[in-house]
Amino acid sequence: MSLGLHDVFISQNWVQEGIIGIILFVYILCVVYGTRYAYKIFMKRNFPTNVAKYYDRKLIHIFAGGVPTLLFPIFFSAVTIPLILVTLLAIITYIPHRVHKLFYWFQVEENTYEVNFIIAWGFAIGLSWILTGNPVYGVIPAAFMSFGDAATGIVRNAVYKRRTKSWLGNIAMLAVCIPIGYYYTALAGFPLAGIAAAVVASIAEHFEFGPIDDNVLITVTSFVTLLILLPMT
Repeated sequence: MSLGLHDVFISQNWVQEGIIGIILFVYILCVVYGTRYAYKIFMKRNFPTNVAKYYDRKLIHIFAGGVPTLLFPIFFSAVTIPLILVTLLAIITYIPHRVHKLFYWFQVEENTYEVNFIIAWGFAIGLSWILTGNPVYGVIPAAFMSFGDAATGIVRNAVYKRRTKSWLGNIAMLAVCIPIGYYYTALAGFPLAGIAAAVVASIAEHFEFGPIDDNVLITVTSFVTLLILLPMT
């Protein structure tokens, strides 16, 4: 990996990657709107509204965030189309807050953390591509945020029936993140870097500072950890 500015904005095949981008965009919207049905199931089973919404948020983390995270470095040769998709999704999820017509099955009035998730995802993937020329180093933080934070939320929601910070959730996140970090950095020959990033991200998730939520902290801390520990060539 070489640290610097890389020319990663020109796709090798604009048509093919554009079509794939549209397919992924539609898939993500289908996941988001599809979780309405999960919300209805939760409500029929007499889940509290906040619990149902929180489960939906974590389903979106996994399927709308996690699955594309694993696919982007496979299907895209440049950062432009992914960043366009991220921008559109951030706008789509922010507008309901702006006009006070929320997507009731997963959004809440208290915060816009789902928008932060999208922006943090774009930061990880985009900056990784631009600074290192390799999106994989952004895939790791984005996967931590998508899969690891989802595990955290599901465990806490099941145990406490509300959004809260508990180290029990962080342990669940660590169990998910260590294999992810190990796998991707082992491919580069430095598995301990991925494990260290998993530990840092799992600790960082426990904290929030006003508008700087766990999505931001997970992404930034694990990304910086990888930049420090992975050798520059």
